[in-house]
Amino acid sequence: MVSTRLDRAIARIDARNSDDPNRILIRGVEQPKEQTHAGLVTAWVSRLVAEPSEELLLASRAHHIRRWTIARDSHPDGRIGYLAWRRALQDMHASELAAIMDAEGYPPEAIQRAGEIIRKRGLARDADVQALEDALCLVFLETQFQDLARKLDEPKMIDVLRKTMKKMSPQGIQFALELGLEPPQRSLLLRAAATNETL
Repeated sequence: MVSTRLDRAIARIDARNSDDPNRILIRGVEQPKEQTHAGLVTAWVSRLVAEPSEELLLASRAHHIRRWTIARDSHPDGRIGYLAWRRALQDMHASELAAIMDAEGYPPEAIQRAGEIIRKRGLARDADVQALEDALCLVFLETQFQDLARKLDEPKMIDVLRKTMKKMSPQGIQFALELGLEPPQRSLLLRAAATNETL
């Protein structure tokens, strides 16, 4: 089977994420966190969008490429420091993806477009950016919701869920409500949805 440049670019992204020292347990198997997370996000994007562009698929795969290399404590505490850290991460992710796409012969406009998606420019106005955001939220619900619910009391967890759903499209929220969550988590999600004025 002949690989396409999309296949090759995705393989390069996965290779860059393969040495993530952070691990995540998915279906009983421990795997590199960002590599696994990227695969889950890409899979959701392919469900959310009937014919996703290569730029969207690559941005989805690389949205956290080598995230662990810029630690949160490399920027000051507080909201201003947090936002600066997030911008630094987005710039690094876009730069890493640009180099990979350039190596595979993608034109400058495609590289620029993928970078815009990674930086989430035009959220709620740009369908591709919204699809990425929906996918990120769905992966959060699949992989982190249960553990977080053990650490937070119900009011705080419902607040987290309400804020998550405010970032999602109606389609994304519908997928969230159809997830095979455990009864306690599903109950929290339904309660959050019922109190979310944007739904």
